[in-house]
Formats: sequence, structure tokens, C-alpha cells
Amino acid sequence: MRRAVCPGSFDPITNGHLDIIGRASKLYDVVHVAVMINQSKKGLFTVDERIDLIQQVTAEFGNVRVEAFHGLLVDFCKQRDIPAIVKGLRAVSDFDYELQMAQMNNGLSGVETLFVPTNPTYSFLSSSLVKEVATWGGDVSHLLPPVVQEALTERLARDR
Repeated sequence: MRRAVCPGSFDPITNGHLDIIGRASKLYDVVHVAVMINQSKKGLFTVDERIDLIQQVTAEFGNVRVEAFHGLLVDFCKQRDIPAIVKGLRAVSDFDYELQMAQMNNGLSGVETLFVPTNPTYSFLSSSLVKEVATWGGDVSHLLPPVVQEALTERLARDR
């Protein structure tokens, strides 16, 4: 069985993330979406909320498994016999950082990293940017799946 992982914080998941996960789901039998737990960062959504939202928006693919992880991504991969990491690249600046990570991960465990160029529609998109624009009342509905847009709107209204 061909397996890959798409890691990230997904706070929240965007259409850009969904594009990469969807494309990976066509190439692999199982795609694991690994939601990173970062104790030093306070997310807008809890890890469980992010997992729930990701499960909802990836259900149509049929071969996506979503779970949290803490620690080294290569350990997550070893524990699940996953030989490949799939990462989307938006710009050259992403490549510089991701290449270092890919080389480190391969050196630590032999896990390969595959880079997928982002759909140009989403080349500027990040969760941080979406949150910032939405916080100031900007329309981000075209950047998020509808269920995520609804959850974001509700969360920001609650936190005001």
C-alpha cells in the first residue's frame, strides 16, 4: 500500500491545503494528514477542532486519515510505515526552508519528501494570512471550505 503524509498546523485548513491533500490522495492509497501539536503556540482552533474540520472537508477523498502528532515527523512516519512526505510549495522562499527539512528528514530516517507546486490560485495563501484578514473583517470565504469559513466566523465573533 502506498502511503504519504501531509503535515501542518492547519489552523485553519485552507483551500490551498485542501488542494495539496486532494492531489496527494490521487497519487497514494492512503494520505495521512498529520496535525502538528506545538505547545509553544496558541492556535485559534484546538487540535481536536482542527482534526474535526479536516475530516469533514477531506471525507470526499475517501483515503485520508487525520490525526495529531507531537515530536519529529519522521517518528510519525516510522510508526505508520509512511515512506513519503508531501509538501506544497508556494514560492522560492518556501523551497529554501523545505529543502533543509527534507534533507534532514531523509538523513534521519530515509523518508523522502515530494514537493508539489501550489495551484497559482493559492500561491499567496496561508492560515496566518486568512486569520489576520478575517480578524479585520475581510472576506476570506473564497479561501476556505464553507464549513471552515463558518467555524472561523463563529470563533472570531466569540473571541471579540
